[in-house]
Amino acid sequence: MSSGSPRRGRAVVPGEADGPALVLTQPLSLAMGFSLETGRITDIHSPQRGASVAGHILVMPNGRGSSTTSTVLAEAIRRGVGPIAIVLLEMDEILALGSIVARTLYARVCPILLASPTDFESILTGDRIVIRADGTFTISSQTAAGAAQPPT
Repeated sequence: MSSGSPRRGRAVVPGEADGPALVLTQPLSLAMGFSLETGRITDIHSPQRGASVAGHILVMPNGRGSSTTSTVLAEAIRRGVGPIAIVLLEMDEILALGSIVARTLYARVCPILLASPTDFESILTGDRIVIRADGTFTISSQTAAGAAQPPT
């Protein structure tokens, strides 16, 4: 992966973020597989169970779940236990709604970005992602020899 190379995504919910990636290998239901108290993934079927979403840029193919997910995301952002941004491979209107509600009601921004398949697949847990409001972003490898460890 080229370190820090500028890339172009689609800003679904514009904003800026800078932080470590938490890459999920499958979609997460925030409504059923996430703790609002701890910010940790609680889904027993998730390979990343126990990982903290707080302070990370959540990278997953798409969201999973019902409209309750938007409420949970907005509340997680308000409480400071949610992701600082979300990078998706596929559009997810429910996640976008939760982010927009958090921005509108709580003045807290959680950008949501759609990445190309090539860029999406290049992101590893622990990589530093910098997202800009115009949808451009950079990925900088923070792992040794590509061996990423899930954050705790």
